[in-house]
Parts: sequence; C-alpha cells; structure tokens
Amino acid sequence: MGVQGPIVPAALPVPSGSFSQVAETVAPAVVNINTVTRGAAGRTPIEEFFGEEFFRRFFGEVPEREQVQKSLGSGVIVDPSGIVLTNAHVVERASEIEVVTADGKKHKAKVVGADRRTDLAVLKLQGGGPYPAATLGDSDKLKVGDWVLAIGSPFGLQQTVTAGIISAKGRSIGQGPFDDFLQTDAAINPGNSGGPLVNMSGEVVGIN
Repeated sequence: MGVQGPIVPAALPVPSGSFSQVAETVAPAVVNINTVTRGAAGRTPIEEFFGEEFFRRFFGEVPEREQVQKSLGSGVIVDPSGIVLTNAHVVERASEIEVVTADGKKHKAKVVGADRRTDLAVLKLQGGGPYPAATLGDSDKLKVGDWVLAIGSPFGLQQTVTAGIISAKGRSIGQGPFDDFLQTDAAINPGNSGGPLVNMSGEVVGIN
C-alpha cells in the first residue's frame, strides 16, 4: 500500500503572505456613512389610553413631537468626482447623510439613485474632490475558494479589514428576482453594510 504524500497548501496570492498591499490600495476609497432620519413620534401610552380629544380639551393643541433615528453603514467611492456605492437600506428614508472619508473629513451627500430590489444605492459627495476611488472588478470571474477582503465600519469602527474566502456563488436567499449572491466567511458585522468586498487584485467584486 502506497503512502500518500503531504498535502501542501497553496501559497497566499501575495508574495509577503500578507493582505496589507490590497488593503492599502482600497482602504482610502472606503467611507463611513452616518444617517439621520426624522419623523413624527408616535403617541405615548397615556395619550393612547385617554385619546387625542381628551388632551385637546384640557391642554389645547399639543405640539407634534419629532422622532430622530441615527444609523451607520459603509460605502466605497468608485469615481474621483465623489460617486459612492452603498446599500439602499443604509440610506433609506434618511433626512441627512454624512459621509466620513478615510482621512477623517466629513462631507454631506445626497442620494442619486437607489434600487431596493438589489439593495444598492448611489450617493454623490457634495463639494471637494477629486477623491481616491476604487476599481470595480468582475465578480463572475471569482471562484469558490478565492481570497477576499471585507472593508468597512463595523460598530462604527472605521477602516476595519477582515479576510476570508468565497464560500459559494449564486446563493439564493429569497430576496427577489435578483437573488444571486456571493457567500463569504469574512467577518461581516453591523456597520459593514454597504462596504466593499475586494479581490486580491484590489478590485471591488461585491457590496457587503
């Protein structure tokens, strides 16, 4: 009976065995997105119990209270003019959008377009530029087992880099007609939404 030789793992796709060069290439284009959503606050339990007419009788017109909700996400600049790609749910119904670039500067932004079916949105930074921009790659060329990096702001921690592989392609998770997702084991946490998934050529191949 023959003896099987040792299985030699494939070398990392970067000479130093580090992802630093890829991260340094893309990170300047990755942004933190802070949003504020304003709307009318709901009635308190006491108001619900006594009813609106009761309060009007004794207190007159009660001023409408405003409810303010803050959230955060990530994005990636894909054009030096300040075009940012992110998730649609990150900026959905936002009254104010503030984008913090990698150099720590804060910029106002507006939504150019959004598609809830694919959960993608395009923002435009107001003023400034040119900005460092990432290159878009071809996700169809990815293979299961390829290394990828996820860069974003999990829990508000800007410029966080995690590594993993493409675990599967063409995943269906019941999200509509464009249900064709990449699966990765790179760590993705709240706040990573909208940040880039990057191949070893430093190209954006997905939005987390």
